[in-house]
Amino acid sequence: MDGQLKRGLLDVCVLAAIKNGESYGYQIIKDMKPYMVLSESTLYTVLKRLESADMLTVRTAEHGGRLRKYYRITEMGLQRIRDFREEWAQILAIYQFVISRGDENDQK
Repeated sequence: MDGQLKRGLLDVCVLAAIKNGESYGYQIIKDMKPYMVLSESTLYTVLKRLESADMLTVRTAEHGGRLRKYYRITEMGLQRIRDFREEWAQILAIYQFVISRGDENDQK
């Protein structure tokens, strides 16, 4: 998969994972597991990128004697999800076009 496309999809998936309330790294990975495998290193890279883009905020709190970062989506993050939903119709149309061409042309 194209790296740029994959990065955009990961960003939206992480935003969707925290859309309904704040969460922390391990919980985000756990919530996304039925849909995709995401390593901790990849997740934290995505979270930093989203924080830099003002799509989420971070707070630190003690939990079980350790500090844990909690992430919350911002209005910009919610807007990114809305934009993605609109863009998805275009992506599906492109997918349908490619699929409609079938495998017969792959042999050339």
